[in-house]
Amino acid sequence: MTRRPRIAVTGASGFCGGHVARAAEAQGADVVCLGRRPGPVGEFRFWDAASGPPDLSGVDRVVHCAAAVGDPAPGSGAEARMRAVNVDGTARLLAAAGDRPVVWVSSASVYDPRPDRGLVREDHPRAGHLNAYGRTKAAGEELALRAGAVVLRPRAVYGPGDTQLLPRLLSRVRAGTLFLPGPDVTLSLTAVENLADACLAASGWPPGPYNIADPLPYARDAALREVLRAHGVSARLRHLPPGLAGVAARTAEAVARRTGTEPVLSRYAVDQLAHTVVLDVSRAMAQGWTPRRSLRDYLATSTG
Repeated sequence: MTRRPRIAVTGASGFCGGHVARAAEAQGADVVCLGRRPGPVGEFRFWDAASGPPDLSGVDRVVHCAAAVGDPAPGSGAEARMRAVNVDGTARLLAAAGDRPVVWVSSASVYDPRPDRGLVREDHPRAGHLNAYGRTKAAGEELALRAGAVVLRPRAVYGPGDTQLLPRLLSRVRAGTLFLPGPDVTLSLTAVENLADACLAASGWPPGPYNIADPLPYARDAALREVLRAHGVSARLRHLPPGLAGVAARTAEAVARRTGTEPVLSRYAVDQLAHTVVLDVSRAMAQGWTPRRSLRDYLATSTG
């Protein structure tokens, strides 16, 4: 009788990790959820990524989803805590994993925002980061790559249970208006189900980085109109000059540095919406992975 694979999922109480844990169980794996809170399925083992090593005894392979997210002010305590999780926590995880296969969930935020991003391949430069999240994810994934892990780079992950991307966009509607930086652009997004599928398949892929995104990129304004309509929000889109949005972001960041809080608007947030960013996913698809979900699928099932 074949033994069921035993998969550890870090950050399983969170959005991405929870989806990975449930998908692993659905595929017949025994799941070990590591984090500060129990995951949705399987065995729970406490692990604070900012402090000690995880208990990986009896585990066959690891999917590392645990991460500190946000847009903290430079030099703040929040930035230090982000580094403790995303970089130091990665080092502790890799040391504990030993020769077990590790899939490390990174982010397209590691890519340099200065070169053209009309079609971003995995060899795109990784520098020039606009916030601590991008810097610490780039530093963490460098450790993972050196250790021979598979590194996945999704962009703007959304789906059931999302508390960041779409909810934050919806919260920006003011007096029936959603202001966007610059004219319409084309953007890759990643359905969490597509990411979870990749996380479970990727332990058999050659080590290295892989972009993960939906089958086709989206026209920003059309996608946002679909989101607003699906959630019953009546709002018009208005375009701000990118320069004006950038000035507002720098001002907000300066205030955040003085107060030690997260800026209400940042250069990173402006960049994420103001410039075309399309991920080339052909490398992952060459391994047999196929993105099966889209934004329209999500909106149809979450609001229908």
